[in-house]
Order: sequence, then C-alpha cells, then structure tokens
Amino acid sequence: MFCNKELCSAAQIERRAISGIDYCEQHPELFAVSYEQNRGSSVVPVGVVQVWSCRFKKSSAEYTFHCQSLVTSVAFAKFHPNLLLGGCYSGQICMWDNRFGKRTPVSKSPLSSQAHTHPVLSMAVVGTQNAHNLVSISTDGRLCSWSVDNLNQPIDAIDLSWKQKQVTCTCMSFMFEDANNFVVGSEEGNVYTASRHGNKGGINDGYESHIGPITGVDMHKAPGIIDLSHFFLSSSLDWTVKLWSTKETKPLCSFEKHGDYITDVAWSPVHPAVFTSADASGNVFLWNLNEDTEAPISHLQLEGGIGVRKMKWMQNG
Repeated sequence: MFCNKELCSAAQIERRAISGIDYCEQHPELFAVSYEQNRGSSVVPVGVVQVWSCRFKKSSAEYTFHCQSLVTSVAFAKFHPNLLLGGCYSGQICMWDNRFGKRTPVSKSPLSSQAHTHPVLSMAVVGTQNAHNLVSISTDGRLCSWSVDNLNQPIDAIDLSWKQKQVTCTCMSFMFEDANNFVVGSEEGNVYTASRHGNKGGINDGYESHIGPITGVDMHKAPGIIDLSHFFLSSSLDWTVKLWSTKETKPLCSFEKHGDYITDVAWSPVHPAVFTSADASGNVFLWNLNEDTEAPISHLQLEGGIGVRKMKWMQNG
C-alpha cells in the first residue's frame, strides 16, 4: 500500500479531527468529509463538512458547508447526488444542497424528543430509487428512519435495548442490498444484530465481543456466487478486530496485530477476502484472508504518526 494523495484545506480544517467520510455513488470521484471542532480556536463555524474530488490535483475542496452544531457523521443522499446529509452532536439531522450556492443547511430536523437527543454517530441511506429512507442512530440508543424530503420528524423511531438496558450505539452497518437488517456496535463493547421492521423490530441478538467500545462495524458487501452477506467485522479500542457470522454467537477469528486503539475497519467492496483496519498511531493494515489470517499482507504508516479516524473504500476497490 502507498499514499496516493494528501488533501487539506488549511484554514477551515486546521487541527480538526475527521468524524465521518462517504463517497458519492453517482460521482465516485467525489467524497465528503465531516470534521470535529478545533477546541483550541474560537473561529466559527463549529461544524464543517467538505466535498473533495480525487480527479483533480488541487488543494482546495469542491464545496464547503457549515453548521452551528458539531457534525459527527456524514452521508450522501445516494439517490439525490446534489444533497448531503450530516448527523450532529445536538442530535439533529442537517441537509445541504450544492445547487443553492449557500454553505448553511437548506433543511434540518428540529430539536425534539421524538428523534435524537444525543450525538448522531452513524447514518445510511437504504432502499431503492423509489422507496428509500435515511436511517440514523445515536448514543441515546434510538434508531430513526427519515424521508430525505422531510426532516421535520422521523417516519419511525425505535429504542434499541438488550436485556432491558439501553444500547449506547456508536456505529452501524446494513446487510448487503438489505434495507431492514443491520448490525450495530456499542460503547459497552458489544455488537448486536437488529432489524427495522416486522415482529422483531429492534435488537434481535447480542454478541459480547470486545472489552472496549466498538469503533467500527462492517457487513460483508462483495458480490459473489456464494452468499457471504452474513459475515461482518468489528473493531474496538481494545486493539482487536474480530470476524463474525450472524449465524454464530462466537467470533470466527480475532486479529491482534495492532498496537494501539483501532479506529475503523472496512471490507473491500470487490474482493470477498480483503479488508482494511486502522489505528490511532496512523497504521493502516491490509488483510487478505485467503493468504494469511495471522498477519496483514500490507502495511501503510502515515507520516508523523498521525492517527487514522475513518476509512472508506472507493467503489472499484
């Protein structure tokens, strides 16, 4: 592995950590990044989201958007390539439109007990062109489904609990081509399978998986002749990555080569045995389970030991 390009817009994002990243499916050269607050500066705005292009050799973002609240997650609206969605520390959902030429949100959800009251740490647009929703989760243990056309109130809200205790959600990943079933990671170190609809709406099963908070989960998404959609990965602050199947209650494998907090994990979208993991010391490991389950096949170290916060594969892998 090697570093292909470094993108940075100094003034706007100086000393800001990344809180979220997402690629645009319609324009795969574009990706959005949300940034945490620079607590050492009084410069406003608090929330910043930028859209970058991999195609051009330029040091400035294509678009820069602002928000009065810290943006803790970001997602393209998938079937609306001009729309960008942000989950906020305040619990609100914000939407920006690059056709309007304004940096502030064109729409945002109100502060309401019917939606989120804690930071929104993960979002996903799921469904089809004619029937899709934005799904968001928060550390308040609530899952909300939204219409992108109307953020005034969620279409549906489910309180996620397990053994009569609220689940403090940190991350989420939906099964491949499935708008109903997903896995969620928690601050308690547990991973849960859950669904949005039906008699079993909410948490279906729990896995006592890690001894530290879960930082990332990713369902297997690489297409193939054999159905591998029941496999998923989890990463944690306990320095481990684990491989799971929704059909088993114990991890299938534990990967323990990192020497620091693991911040994210992601399956390759094209190769069924390949995934990446990253840690707070700036290490990115590339794994191929067909070649080695004990050690990564490649390793990238960011200069200066800068920690990696989030990862996202391009669609072509």
